[in-house]
Amino acid sequence: MGPDTLEHKTVGLFVTCLVDMFRPRVAFATVKLLEDAGCSVEVPEKQTCCGQPAYNSGDLGDTRALARQTIEAFEEFDYVVTPSGSCAGTLHKYPSLFDDDPDWRRRAEALVSRTYEIHAFLVDILGVASVTAEFKHRVTYHDSCSGLRQLGLQHQPRTLLATVDGLELAEMADTEVCCGFGGTFCVKYPEISERMVTDKVGNIVRSGADAVLAGDLGCLMNIAGRLRRLSHPVKAYHTVEVLAGMADAPAIGEEEAER
Repeated sequence: MGPDTLEHKTVGLFVTCLVDMFRPRVAFATVKLLEDAGCSVEVPEKQTCCGQPAYNSGDLGDTRALARQTIEAFEEFDYVVTPSGSCAGTLHKYPSLFDDDPDWRRRAEALVSRTYEIHAFLVDILGVASVTAEFKHRVTYHDSCSGLRQLGLQHQPRTLLATVDGLELAEMADTEVCCGFGGTFCVKYPEISERMVTDKVGNIVRSGADAVLAGDLGCLMNIAGRLRRLSHPVKAYHTVEVLAGMADAPAIGEEEAER
């Protein structure tokens, strides 16, 4: 399917909490990529959290409330796209929340059927094969758990990164291993989380990369924080920032360090 098939169809952007609060540039980069591919993009104001923290904590009541709010906010759009495999994976869990409510389950299933992570949407749905961007750096890519295991997201970001002018991809060891963030996991098990992100940072540094990229801001903030605390000069960016040619700003974590 090519971009010309999306005429008169709208994409609702699910921004995500972390992007909204800490890295709005990721949302702007996502919009740019979608519009460059021929999409009409809107950002519904009623969206809030996808419900993942509540879901992971076993609070299904609040998760269902957030799911209903999200479904209502995005029902009018032909597609729902988000720059987060983690949040997209949570939206894909919505139908199971309404096993005892056929109407809401039907509405949840309808939402899931048209919800995509940004890289998968560009490559698998729109058939985008290349981008016009430049990033003259050696980079490595971290496969975030939710995107990889829930959504099968692996080749799509690499397909697009291979077309960025000047970019050299150096795969790290154990790229598919968790960075230790895991949403509430890093709060519940800080010692284990710290060891996991330390191992991840070691693999990043040994790859010889100047920058680490990923498709989930939670992972990137976790990794960037550990890189900074261990005084490693590797920068962290969301993949869409590079693909959209918007990686000219301070890297993730550098804004906080400058304040």
